[in-house]
Amino acid sequence: MTTMSALEKRAQRKARGGAALDMNLVSLIDVFTILIFFLMSGATGVETLAAPKEVKLPLAKAEQSPKETLVLVVNGQEILAEGRRVADVSEVMAQADDLIPALKTELDALAARLPAPEGGKADDPRALTIMADKDIPYKLLRKVMVTCARANFSNVSFAVRRRIEA
Repeated sequence: MTTMSALEKRAQRKARGGAALDMNLVSLIDVFTILIFFLMSGATGVETLAAPKEVKLPLAKAEQSPKETLVLVVNGQEILAEGRRVADVSEVMAQADDLIPALKTELDALAARLPAPEGGKADDPRALTIMADKDIPYKLLRKVMVTCARANFSNVSFAVRRRIEA
């Protein structure tokens, strides 16, 4: 009977159990490489605004991507500022004046949270995007725009769906 040293016994046990732990990492590395590639290619400057279901945006040949601004949503029933209900469309349309007081108050409150505009800077913090349904009357849109102007939001953009030309 041969006696083995402790070192030899350890080497024998390692040789028996080592075959079960053999793992090929090449395929796992390939999967992670492909995943990183798609995540990086998907995050290259594609910015979209999420439109509520009740707002059908008009089609346009838009060339510019949307910027991060305050968003006003105007649909057939209500006016929302940054997701918060501000005014009812039927009440706004019944008013004779072009100024919407509730919207002006909300825009003033939102403007107070923005940094002060600096002269000569390209990015105006007083910018906002109007996401209006394509079927709302122009009279309502004019009232919203007048209110925005009186709240010192002079850089107004309209959200549209990009028309894909065949």
